[in-house]
Amino acid sequence: MRWRSRIERKPGVMLGKPVIKGTRITVEHILMCFGSGWTEDQLLHSCPHLNVDGIRAALIFAAKSQRSAWRKPHREVTNVATRQRPQT
Repeated sequence: MRWRSRIERKPGVMLGKPVIKGTRITVEHILMCFGSGWTEDQLLHSCPHLNVDGIRAALIFAAKSQRSAWRKPHREVTNVATRQRPQT
């Protein structure tokens, strides 16, 4: 599945959060519903403009977003006031 054809970000829609294209249903909302124990059928019933492909695209988008976040190099944390690393 190509999630890029189903997920979009627009500054004027839901504060620029990723949404299912053509809707105001955010990827975050879909993840929160599943995290709260909703089933796919409950989500589809609750959001009539959503379909199974949209749900799958949201899940793929979220997984790829997390994977790319872990690949970015992390800067070493320093104490802003002293510019030194914290003592461990």
